[in-house]
Amino acid sequence: MRIVLFGQAAFGQRVLAGLRDSGHEIAAVYAPAPRGDRADPLAAEAEKAGVPLHTPPSYKTPEVEAEVIAAEADVGVLAFVTKIIPQAVIDAPKHGSICFHPSLLPRYRGGNALAWQLIEGETRGGFTVFWTDPGIDTGPILLQKEVEISPDDTGASLYFDKIFEPGVAGMVEAVELIASGKAPRIEQDESQASYEPLCKDEHACVVWDQPAKKVYDLIRGCDPQPGAHARAGGEQVRFYGAKRGAPADGGVRPGSVVSVGEDGLVVSVGSGSDAGTLIMGRMRVGKDKLPAAEAAQRLGLETGAVLGNGEA
Repeated sequence: MRIVLFGQAAFGQRVLAGLRDSGHEIAAVYAPAPRGDRADPLAAEAEKAGVPLHTPPSYKTPEVEAEVIAAEADVGVLAFVTKIIPQAVIDAPKHGSICFHPSLLPRYRGGNALAWQLIEGETRGGFTVFWTDPGIDTGPILLQKEVEISPDDTGASLYFDKIFEPGVAGMVEAVELIASGKAPRIEQDESQASYEPLCKDEHACVVWDQPAKKVYDLIRGCDPQPGAHARAGGEQVRFYGAKRGAPADGGVRPGSVVSVGEDGLVVSVGSGSDAGTLIMGRMRVGKDKLPAAEAAQRLGLETGAVLGNGEA
């Protein structure tokens, strides 16, 4: 099939390579422009392969629409796209366009689906390849694959260890289904739909007297971005690589530093039957992401110190 590919980063790069290895013709690639001396991986792969490459600052221009129409593609493939693509561009290929999304649609629509699945404590996740339409992640489903979300997954591990490789293969499989005329269009069940906003600092505030699991899910869901945060030593700090610790001793104030050692910073969280401890592996202080013990030393945190709640 003749394809116009929109995307970026390593995922877009691997999808491009997979489609070419499967014998498909890439009419054009649209990817981000270089940042300084660093080319986007998809753009670099396109140049290496001799595929026509476009890096416009916006896809919402008559020039882009004209280019995609002129490409006379069979299908458009959206592999990790963060810019808005007008519907006229989406509809220009013969069969329209398909898009990758890292959740089991119709649940967790939106730009931070991985983070919200972890924050909400989900145990099953996956990805969807769907036919794009004017809505946000609302188009008919072409293909879905399910994965297990472990209690210790972070946003990074869920994506890179469990979704990335199957997702690349899924995009290639979806194109093969279109080529064979067997690609389904399964309407999403709107009664099961959910939409979450971009996960920002206002959503990533740690509140220490919330249940231990809720705080833990927030921290791992916001790891690596934007980083769940609290106050320590008068500064905002962010937490990464957290683990569940032993139950907290009764009467310990939530947010108290229980210990500081090689394993990390142990903090009490929750209260009553929901009390526990979390072991913070790394912390960001200012622009520096440090081992938690080193960060605690910089902040002057010792056993008995009390961390403040995060502030939006």
